[in-house]
Amino acid sequence: MAVVRIVADLEAARPAEVAAFYQQVFGLETAMDQGFFVTLAGRGAGQRVQLSLASAGGSGTPVPALSIEVDDLADTMARAAALGVEPEYGPVDEPWGVRRFFLRDPAGHLINVLTHAPEGAD
Repeated sequence: MAVVRIVADLEAARPAEVAAFYQQVFGLETAMDQGFFVTLAGRGAGQRVQLSLASAGGSGTPVPALSIEVDDLADTMARAAALGVEPEYGPVDEPWGVRRFFLRDPAGHLINVLTHAPEGAD
């Protein structure tokens, strides 16, 4: 048996509005739209399946609903800012090797947006 994928299901009163946020900020595409339930997916192959369980968000932060790794943190911040969304935390370089910021989606879910430090970076 192998896990094929894990999908976070976030409650949202207006799924299409929240989906538009994730499409505009993270470049996700609609994989399924039933009106009451919208599923988004990343572009291209190689999407990693991962599940994190936490009692804290690290560095004194709350546990976010989602962690989304991106390849260009500055571009993602600019996309969010274009929608009028400001970080609630960061951007900050964390001692465990990531640079990250927190923001909230239109439904109020706390999102940890991160990129890993390049190999060998101190």
